[in-house]
Amino acid sequence: MSPAPPAPPAPTQAPAPPGPHQGRAPLRELRSGLEDRIARFATIWGRAIFPVTATSLTRPEFEQHLVPLTRTLTEALHARPFDAGVAQRVGAELVAVHCTDPEALAGTLGVVESYLVLYCGPDGAGTEGTEEYRSRCARLQHGIAAGFARALRERTLKEQEAIARSALTARIDAQQALHASEERFRAVFEGAAVGIGIADLQGNVLEVNDTLLQMFGGLEGHVRGRNVSEWGHPDDTPHVWRMYGELVRGEREHYRVEKPYYRHDGTVLWTNLTVSLLRDADGVPQYQLALMEDTTERRLLNLRLRYEATHDALTGLPNRTLFFERLEKALAGAAGTRFGLCYLDLDGFKAVNDSLGHSAGDRLLVEVADRLQSCATGPGEVVARLGGDEFVALTTGPAADSEEKVTDLAVRILSALSTPIRLEGRELTVRGSIGIVEGRAGERTPAEVLRSADITMYRAKAAGGNRFEFADEEADARAITRHGLTNALPAALERGEFFIEYQPLVHMHDGSVHGAEALVRWSHPQYGVLGPDRFIPLAERTGLIVPLGRWVLEESVRQARTWQLEHGGSALRVNVNLSPTQLHHPGLVADTVRVLESSGLAPGALCLEVTESALIGADDELLEPLRRLAALGVDIALDDFGTGYSNLANLRRLPVSVLKLDRSFTQGMQQQPANPVDVKIVEGIVALAHSLELAVTVEGVETGVQAAQLRALGCDTAQGWYYARPGAPDRIHTLSLSDAVTTP
Repeated sequence: MSPAPPAPPAPTQAPAPPGPHQGRAPLRELRSGLEDRIARFATIWGRAIFPVTATSLTRPEFEQHLVPLTRTLTEALHARPFDAGVAQRVGAELVAVHCTDPEALAGTLGVVESYLVLYCGPDGAGTEGTEEYRSRCARLQHGIAAGFARALRERTLKEQEAIARSALTARIDAQQALHASEERFRAVFEGAAVGIGIADLQGNVLEVNDTLLQMFGGLEGHVRGRNVSEWGHPDDTPHVWRMYGELVRGEREHYRVEKPYYRHDGTVLWTNLTVSLLRDADGVPQYQLALMEDTTERRLLNLRLRYEATHDALTGLPNRTLFFERLEKALAGAAGTRFGLCYLDLDGFKAVNDSLGHSAGDRLLVEVADRLQSCATGPGEVVARLGGDEFVALTTGPAADSEEKVTDLAVRILSALSTPIRLEGRELTVRGSIGIVEGRAGERTPAEVLRSADITMYRAKAAGGNRFEFADEEADARAITRHGLTNALPAALERGEFFIEYQPLVHMHDGSVHGAEALVRWSHPQYGVLGPDRFIPLAERTGLIVPLGRWVLEESVRQARTWQLEHGGSALRVNVNLSPTQLHHPGLVADTVRVLESSGLAPGALCLEVTESALIGADDELLEPLRRLAALGVDIALDDFGTGYSNLANLRRLPVSVLKLDRSFTQGMQQQPANPVDVKIVEGIVALAHSLELAVTVEGVETGVQAAQLRALGCDTAQGWYYARPGAPDRIHTLSLSDAVTTP
């Protein structure tokens, strides 16, 4: 049994930080406080391991020896960058002061785990900071154990070499001074800290010391007289017995291996085994000498640390590290093998944490993990938790049934999740979205497979969730492109990669240019010129739409003022689109007023276009900025009218002066005769708009037939490729000098 760490003394309260009028005394007090806590930690450490330490020091002297080791651990705990290798020196120093008992190592690790962060960690750290220092502390424990093991092994090897030399000398000197040499050999043989056994060249055990007997359970009959060939173990590697054969044949002098044995009670003994060949005076092989170091406890400790490093602490499932190892192994499989990966993300898990708390969310994740484990029970199937509410399941097998197996696994997962989970006195229905990647081993890296599965999972989530989707290379490429564009947006605005093209707005009754709509473009260095449909949604999601929209407004207003000055004061209106995010931005009115005042453009020469869908159900708070801008003289246009399914009665409360009719209503008029239904719809909308004193602008006019029909229905202005494509600002003036309408 390892000694339990003693209860700590009450930690001294950390001193308050120095005030503006304090000198260096408080800094000395802070350092003094840390030294006090280091001394207290050393005291706790000494109490834990002094009883199992063979030393001539008194306990106070021993505790003073631990103070610099504690200071080393404290400095390593706070070091930037962090280096866990420092702790190996601490482990080696323990061996140097004769702390070689396994219980001394166990006590040291227990004290470090329980008290190092408490006494020597940061004052006032938050939860996130504490977790970081806990993680560092765990790695320091691993370093201490590694340093302890290495130092103990080196010390043992030195003892082994000394013992081997003594044993050989004793055998040779026995012919001259049998009694003296026998006593000397027995002293070394019986008092050694490692197990020693002597066997003949046929492998029959002749002599063993008490240490070796205790390793095998203490029963002499289970060791002495047996043949070493009986001690084979399933984990023995072939080269162990190959080297043994070479040694008994006299072809090698010694070998050193790590070898397990079965004790008589069925438990496993792990050892560092060194076997040497003993020859007589003529050099003829006579005996074999085995030296064994019991490494069972150290191996169990390493296995525990390995388990903690590769398994999720909450669910017990393999974590990202171990899953990557399994995935790498699957992808490096033999030719002809295939793999299938299911990437699962729970739908709506954040709502559980927000409503029931993180503790309830953790219990939900544990239940989900148990259900996933029950699904992945077939050969080659494994489940892991990557973090948060993201899980992965992997299956491997022959090419013939790989896709069928991974599909069946995804169906089983969704079926297992469909049963409600009872939590906090209520039943919760858990849903999940799964992205599936199936393919041949050796074609992709683990990172590429997981990235594709992640992208596919979000595609399943966007399709409504509670379903699975198979990866698609083209969809992956589009998603990767969107991600690249999203990341490049901020720098693109700073580098001036955006520019504006202008599409003329034409008076339908006389063909004169009424104004132009500003359409932003992105001159991407890799993908060329991109239209707004490629990047405006991305800018909306990232919030960059606000600075981008402000830049478009400034450039468009400046250009409108330039047109006005170049053409003798004749005003051309400029239409600028506003996104839903810009509508909610508190600086919309102030930014617009500032831009107009700084440019000198009259408010009536600016028209802000807002999509109908952005104003559906809008309350007075959202409409107030638009009303203030309309009161200043800025026109407000309702863009894409007819696609938002809004109540027409709402038009009376919206501060708009222009309706922009969506092109879907006028496409049926591009040929003669026109679609009668479209004609009736447009005729009704125009009549309604004019009754409310609203102007009507038509988008997407592409033929003369269409233009004539819309003019006959009373539409006021139009834009489209029939008149002009979007282009540079100087093309607007050329068009304004000629009649843009051609009578069909």
